[in-house]
Amino acid sequence: MTTYVMLANWTDQGIRNAPDSAIRLDRAKQELSDMGGTFRSIFLTMGEFDLVIIYEAADDAVAARFSLQLGMLGNIRTRTMKAFPEAAYREIIASLA
Repeated sequence: MTTYVMLANWTDQGIRNAPDSAIRLDRAKQELSDMGGTFRSIFLTMGEFDLVIIYEAADDAVAARFSLQLGMLGNIRTRTMKAFPEAAYREIIASLA
């Protein structure tokens, strides 16, 4: 499984419906699970982004589909980064020498 870090901001619609956000989160978790992925962590944050979500998916195509499906609902806008674990980081750095 590949790890992804999603940075999200509520849209005007999303913030208007903030009281329903926990229900939307549960639906998103189920949607990702149906795609074979899992949420690892979610944080409500203060600053440039409203939410930070760390999740795993089988590949980039699943991650892209998940991001697009969330965006289509109109409650958040996302930026997603692929994350490399420490072992992969060390392997990549070692290959530079």
